[in-house]
Amino acid sequence: MLQASDPTPYKTMSEETLTAAEIAQHYSAALDSVTVINTLMDLSSRTEEETATVARNVEHLQLMVAKTYWTSEDLDPLNDAVTRGGAA
Repeated sequence: MLQASDPTPYKTMSEETLTAAEIAQHYSAALDSVTVINTLMDLSSRTEEETATVARNVEHLQLMVAKTYWTSEDLDPLNDAVTRGGAA
């Protein structure tokens, strides 16, 4: 139980120690965002909603790439999708 004197009453994601399964789940979710971005960017034109979806997924990937818990995951597809989606 946390005490009032505890200087860090909560942990941020970067402070957590994640299991390999949790890291894999986060990576899978990030790859889902990659797929969404690439699918929508392949369209000859996008609706306002599709453009907003790209922007949300780019933001998600930017947050995910900044995480410190990655081990041997290839972050290139995430970075590539951020670059591609940023051109929307």
